[in-house]
Amino acid sequence: MHPRAGSLARPEDLIDVQEVVSAYYDLEPDVSDPNQRVVFGTSGHRGSSLDAAFNEAHIVAITQAIIEYRASQGIDGPLYIGRDTHALSAPAWRTALEVLTAAEVDVMVDSRESYTPTPAVSLAILNANGAPAALRTTGPGLADGIVVTPSHNPPRDGGFKYNPPHGGPADSDATSWIAARANEILESGWRSVKRSLGSDLMEHHCVHRFGYQTNYVDQLASIIDIDAIRDAKIRIGADPLGGASVDYWAAIAERYDLDLTVVNPNVDPTWSFMTLDWDGKIRMDCSSPSAMASLRTAMTPDASGETPYDIATGNDADSDRHGIVTPDGLMNPNHYLAVAIGYLLTHRPGWSDEVAIGKTLVSSSLIDQIVAAQERRLIEVPVGFKYFVSGLLSGEVGFGGEESAGASFLRKDGTVWTTDKDGIILALLASEILAVTGRTPSQLHEEQVARFGASAYARIDAPATKEQKARLAALSPEDVTATELAGEPITGKLVRAPGNDAPIGGLKVVTDDAWFAARPSGTEDVYKIYAESFRGEEHLAEVQEAAREVVADALG
Repeated sequence: MHPRAGSLARPEDLIDVQEVVSAYYDLEPDVSDPNQRVVFGTSGHRGSSLDAAFNEAHIVAITQAIIEYRASQGIDGPLYIGRDTHALSAPAWRTALEVLTAAEVDVMVDSRESYTPTPAVSLAILNANGAPAALRTTGPGLADGIVVTPSHNPPRDGGFKYNPPHGGPADSDATSWIAARANEILESGWRSVKRSLGSDLMEHHCVHRFGYQTNYVDQLASIIDIDAIRDAKIRIGADPLGGASVDYWAAIAERYDLDLTVVNPNVDPTWSFMTLDWDGKIRMDCSSPSAMASLRTAMTPDASGETPYDIATGNDADSDRHGIVTPDGLMNPNHYLAVAIGYLLTHRPGWSDEVAIGKTLVSSSLIDQIVAAQERRLIEVPVGFKYFVSGLLSGEVGFGGEESAGASFLRKDGTVWTTDKDGIILALLASEILAVTGRTPSQLHEEQVARFGASAYARIDAPATKEQKARLAALSPEDVTATELAGEPITGKLVRAPGNDAPIGGLKVVTDDAWFAARPSGTEDVYKIYAESFRGEEHLAEVQEAAREVVADALG
């Protein structure tokens, strides 16, 4: 933990915005350096212009590759594009627009010429393609999209991700093709890509204005019981953390007459108002106690024991993540996911009795118990929201959630809402839960603990070389020779997810009361160890230590 974690950023912590933006145009990547090539992770291509990892050349090449990919799939409808508040998002958005319009792609830009949350783009794509009706994902007339965002990453970073016609994150087949083609374009000469240049770009005949905010806000009553929130007079404090949801929260308050305060309406590409995250960096991680220190302080009770809000919430820069603060404090993401799932399974009569719940295999096992108690089916998948897309689209999966505070769920009638993570609806759901049950999500979590037991959960990183990371991603169950984990017999060794048989890119080891999962990092020379124990913090520490030993032995 950094000594200043949770404290307000100082001038020396802030980026020089002009330097970051200038580097976007001035630096050209060296394609022989793996760190400067196009690499699509679970949420698109990310990097910093200062490291020659997110520059004009990358965006030209990626956008051209997307144009060629959508053509190969027969996709010729409009492309919906949004951006967040990072300093690199606006220049990358414009570069993409230059390439798209030169290729005669009809582009739907925000009618307010402002920021657009990821879920608003996903919703717009699905609406354009006829969802919640049956949806084709290839062929003429279909729309797709691009979101220019590095999500919760530090201010120096940029990000760029592609959402196909299903509205969610592109799968690995698409991203692998796009990344490979983009790198070919970088190598062969990205400057030869056609672009529409000039100050009149917004007047190009392929540029069309779309009301993302109105489209999104007007449909919220189909997924959240807004009437219950308003009638119960729930006092909401919403902190956009300087991100794309800033104007959306104000519009939600006005549209539905809610007692909702936008705690911090400021947008600043340096994020000077943020408190430092655990490692001393500015990071808009709304699930982090350090990054959410200001909102946690704002919820401090006064002398009479009263808090200014009944529920306070945070979102990251593109609003696909959520953080929930009650008078008891910031909720652990796993705890809130378990509460949200338990509530939705008992308060959505329009959902089919056959609807399943999706979770990543590094999420809490408390979710397994909640779902089993409701006699519902659990679908456990690898890390990556893309694995929930088809289930949400078809209505087979009622809720898909990740341990990193990202989730989405179905409308009240059991049809698809978004197929990408939506931090706004998860934040509003916390107020609905309080309005309907009379108890905060943290109080409901304590009831779950009383019934199912308390779990200790944590994620740590351990050093690993590139060769070790490659071996970890390719492990088989037979590579694990241990028979016990922290004093308990091992009951499962997984390298494929039980929900869809997809490779997890690592290893999960399970006992009756605990488990750990180890996955290589896609960006750093470390591997991540996720672990949980239902026998307390001390046993969790034993599980973590044993996990290091098991992985070390398996890697040789």
